[in-house]
Amino acid sequence: MTTAASTAIDPVEMTVADVETALARGITAEALTQAFLDRIARYNPRHVAVITANPDALREAREIDRRRAAGEAPGPLAGVPVVVKDTMDMAGLPSTGGWRLLSARAGGVDLIPATDSPVVARMRAAGAVILGKTNVPVLSASGSHADDSWAGATLNAAYPGRVPGGSSAGTATAVAGSLAVLGLAEETGGSIQNPASAQDLVGIKPSFGLVPNAGVMPLAGSTRDVVGPIARCVRDAALTLDVLAGFSPEDPKTVAGIGHRPRGGYAAGLDAGSLHGKRLGLYGPGWRSQALSPGTAVAYRRATGELEARGVVLVEDPFAGSGFADIARPAPGAEGFDPRGIEGLPYDLDRYLTRLGPDAAIRSFEAFKAAVAAEDPFGPGGVLAFMADAPAFRAGLADPSAPPDLSDFLAAKEAYLEIFAEVMARHRLDGLAVPQMRGELPFAGSGQAIQETAVSEINIAGLPGVTVPAGRTASGAPFGLLFIGPMWSEAALLSFAFDYESATRHRRPPILSL
Repeated sequence: MTTAASTAIDPVEMTVADVETALARGITAEALTQAFLDRIARYNPRHVAVITANPDALREAREIDRRRAAGEAPGPLAGVPVVVKDTMDMAGLPSTGGWRLLSARAGGVDLIPATDSPVVARMRAAGAVILGKTNVPVLSASGSHADDSWAGATLNAAYPGRVPGGSSAGTATAVAGSLAVLGLAEETGGSIQNPASAQDLVGIKPSFGLVPNAGVMPLAGSTRDVVGPIARCVRDAALTLDVLAGFSPEDPKTVAGIGHRPRGGYAAGLDAGSLHGKRLGLYGPGWRSQALSPGTAVAYRRATGELEARGVVLVEDPFAGSGFADIARPAPGAEGFDPRGIEGLPYDLDRYLTRLGPDAAIRSFEAFKAAVAAEDPFGPGGVLAFMADAPAFRAGLADPSAPPDLSDFLAAKEAYLEIFAEVMARHRLDGLAVPQMRGELPFAGSGQAIQETAVSEINIAGLPGVTVPAGRTASGAPFGLLFIGPMWSEAALLSFAFDYESATRHRRPPILSL
């Protein structure tokens, strides 16, 4: 219920530091939560960011207040209102995958998990108040929008006439529109970096294996899927990665990240002078043989000038002649997307469904296929039809219990990592700074997809990337930089992004319409 305390709170552009200050001044977590719930009630019907509300949000906020009053330390994100992507399991709330067939509210069947996913559990343990779950396209299969979601199309809060980015469209719109302080997103092929760049936000695509992805509806859970934060500033994104990163017994591949987190955390290492003297490689045909659009090229030149002003040494097209660009193998009909690694979807989805618990409506891949047979996602016209020609994928459809043949994916991953390491060493690079998109953000309803620069490459390789707002093109489209580095280099990339953000301050708060 709206109170005098909640109406006195302005949620617009509120950061984690602002929440800490408000709580220290005597404002309660309950009042903060109510202020954000009021803002969701006002603006969400038009923007369709949050599709499932957490009915316990206020109760959980009151528990934070009780713990603080008792002298306890509820966690590093105590009282911070956040959202999580629909596909991340939250005990008792449906994970719909954006599909009407998997939503009882749209006439389908609900998938209700018995337990939280590890990333949701970590956010709760950190004291965050989860307001709800956010919109996605069907099976998270679009990197540009959520137009086919059962809940309706998500609008871009920062640029209303353009696509919001996908598949974490709802999380980006909720954060850009100040319906939450920050949010969780997940990426297989651009689903963190695309919406973050499309809405002037910071996004972290972590190294594969740094953050657990168990309990997250997969596209490529064993090979590519990563969970990361979307926030309005680098510090908030770094604080959230501090909470998310680390080994989980539910996700054995996270053992690879042990020993690779910085002592003291990611946020503690942010340095507004970290770019000085660094050597950063630039986008060119050696990385990918697709040129930037004229408007994007102009914006990129401006951004590289800003980097030089920070003391950066720029290296033009360091991948020239390396063979890196020749590794890509885009699938027909997949908008230039290389899907290697998604061959394991039947196997990964079968394990995900089993994890839902004994009372789940669908508990196996075979049951899933039967439930969605009316709109076969793998058949002609389906959202994943581009996988039909992959022999390993077809084998998985026939026997989802068998571990998939990932030989093509592994060969590509090894080739990418080998060349990446060689080029970084030869040019003594500290990272790359590339435009996140090679063309301007498409207009909503145009049928055009986001044309990115590095999605397949870093998702197959498993490399980390951090997006940061970098202004606009001459036509008014958003322009974002993507800092890329070696495995486990999140701390350095975040510090580079923090330096750039501190010097340029490109983000502008949007004004939402009803």
